[in-house]
Amino acid sequence: MRPLVVVNQLGAGLHPALAPFGDRVRVIDGDREGDVPWDVDGADILLTGPSRSWQAAPDRRPAEWGAGPCWVQIASAGVDGFPAWLLQGRAVTCGRGDAAVPIAEYVLGALLLHEKRLDTVRPDGPAAWLREAAALKRGSPLGGLAGRVVGLAGYGAIGQAVAARARAFGMRVLAWRRGAWTGTEQDVEPVARLAELIEQVDHLVLALPLTRETEGCVNAGLLARAKPGLHLVNVARGPLVDQDALVAALDSGRVGFATLDVTSPEPLPAGHPFYTHPAIRLTPHVSWSGPAVGQNLRRRITANLERFLEGRPLQDVVDAARGY
Repeated sequence: MRPLVVVNQLGAGLHPALAPFGDRVRVIDGDREGDVPWDVDGADILLTGPSRSWQAAPDRRPAEWGAGPCWVQIASAGVDGFPAWLLQGRAVTCGRGDAAVPIAEYVLGALLLHEKRLDTVRPDGPAAWLREAAALKRGSPLGGLAGRVVGLAGYGAIGQAVAARARAFGMRVLAWRRGAWTGTEQDVEPVARLAELIEQVDHLVLALPLTRETEGCVNAGLLARAKPGLHLVNVARGPLVDQDALVAALDSGRVGFATLDVTSPEPLPAGHPFYTHPAIRLTPHVSWSGPAVGQNLRRRITANLERFLEGRPLQDVVDAARGY
């Protein structure tokens, strides 16, 4: 029996995890940042992740793809950065939940930073020390999370990780999801519509996949219904948000602040208002980063590879029709 051909576009760090499979697989290193990362004709398995090259892939299946691999493992949770032909006619699995903990920690850090204003209370001398301390005593106290309401747009692995941490801070948690509720969610209040969610919450966290149905869902009409002073946090995908509408809502004061880890495009062009707007905290798509993310991915790949070799169902299979 010939070894299965595995094209590894995730780097040499994956080699130790693949080594125990011995002569059952033949690993060929590839480059997802290269001009044609889809040049994998003859591969049985492709291990890859998001890249500019994949985002620029042709709409029609290129000749270099051939029949395509039997199985594609994508490192990210989202698959919106890949062409439709990659998702069709094969098993595609994703990194669902691998970065949920660091993303949830990023969200809670953003909420705390916004409420506690720790980046603005910075005395540069004794006079400023006394002035800023006096201002708090006179009736402008720092905020907090206890008793505040956080809304989760999306309740997958990331939304659930945020909810667990928000509850620990004494927050009330509301959530809207496109899929069905199981009825087992603890201390999370389901909301039927996104518009209903934004009307009630102090902080709205976007943790949705990007699909045809969700693209642009945070638009001028939705933002007009926001609870005044809303803090918007986007750790999902930039195209979920109408960026011009967000700037207008911030300028009007309807939305109080936005913490954005994702934008459209990435990076934004020079001079874009997001870089300098006083009510926006912008980070360069780093919320996923954490000490265990690589380990989680390696564990996922080896578990699924063992399943594939044994003919068992793979874990975290993408539904091509739904886009996640």
